[in-house]
Amino acid sequence: MVTVGVVGPHDLTASTCKVVEATPGVTPVALPYRAETQAADVVRDAPADVDVWLFTGVMPYEAAAAAGLLDRPAAYVAYSGATLLNAVIQLMRDGLDPSSFSIDILEAAQVEETLKEAGIGTAGVRVLPYRRGLTAADIVAFHRECAADGAGAAITCLRSAYGTLRNETTAIRLAPSIHSVRYALQQLLVAVGEARSGDAQVAVGLCEAPAGAEEDLRREAAGLGGTVVPAGDGRFLIFTTRGPLEAAAAGFTELPMVAQLGAAHGRIRLGFGVGATAAEAETLARRALGRAGSLERSAAVVSLRNDIDLTLSGAAARSQKRPSLSLLSERAGLSKATLVRLQEMLAAQDEPTVTTRSVAAALGVQQRTARRLLNRLERAGAARPTGRQGLEGSGRPLVTYRLHL
Repeated sequence: MVTVGVVGPHDLTASTCKVVEATPGVTPVALPYRAETQAADVVRDAPADVDVWLFTGVMPYEAAAAAGLLDRPAAYVAYSGATLLNAVIQLMRDGLDPSSFSIDILEAAQVEETLKEAGIGTAGVRVLPYRRGLTAADIVAFHRECAADGAGAAITCLRSAYGTLRNETTAIRLAPSIHSVRYALQQLLVAVGEARSGDAQVAVGLCEAPAGAEEDLRREAAGLGGTVVPAGDGRFLIFTTRGPLEAAAAGFTELPMVAQLGAAHGRIRLGFGVGATAAEAETLARRALGRAGSLERSAAVVSLRNDIDLTLSGAAARSQKRPSLSLLSERAGLSKATLVRLQEMLAAQDEPTVTTRSVAAALGVQQRTARRLLNRLERAGAARPTGRQGLEGSGRPLVTYRLHL
């Protein structure tokens, strides 16, 4: 089940939620605001279980993006040519000239193409396309200027602008069509499917082993549910899936088979790639093997998407001893300087846990960077989620982590 947070004015969130809830496997959550300027606050206050954001227009979407709040798949409903035609039909129904009006947000080419297909002239049409930083005041000023120059109705996508203009001139407010909502929702469902697959499920290993190691390698690979295929030049391919590999590697922190094979056959180098397809996984495995070659005598590296390389220990069991910064730096793909700053942060604070926000503040980075950093530490076994922390006043709860540094 995917939970969709629908962000927009009250009436549009209600109509959009009706379209969303008709889709199997999807649950909408209405997140209305009174004015577009409140969009970022609405997102901050949203329930923590929202999987994706669906905005009823581009302006609230951009407001949330500018505030750095789009930490999960997000999209906005585009106002299509069909939406414009509905407004033109309303003008004709009211006895007004359908070729004389001002309109905002839509692209000029889109407006012109839609009207030409309907056989309507465009000489009396003024368009204010969306641009970043555009405000409700800008939109109202545009329509007022057009009205002063003799344009007919004002067609606006913005609720607040409509509230002002309808008292001054003939105003029509555009609303997203059912088709536009469905299209945006499908884009989101594809995005959340990719996000939930994470680093995907296909795992390919590339192993360099001395002659005579093949039988033992097959036995060890069987513990991963894997199949071994000779690749020539003393290399072997191991095909498995992410689940068994991650379980055998204790969450991508250690891989006992490396030490066991190394003790029996000398130097063993092993690189695993995890990707969406076997081809992508094999490409990542080659990258991992290359990195393993620069490490100790027997070593294993797992390469994931987003340039994440994790060095695996050959220990047979987890140690409660804190890992050395050098080893942790290799495992997590983080600099020792970053780890030292995190140690200093922990020493300076009273709380034993951290969040993306506190890490971002301590390191002077954006929250999305802090989130990737904590993800790397979690993969390396040095960070563990412990719960959620409610924010004072307003805001979405933050995940808390306990660091083992």
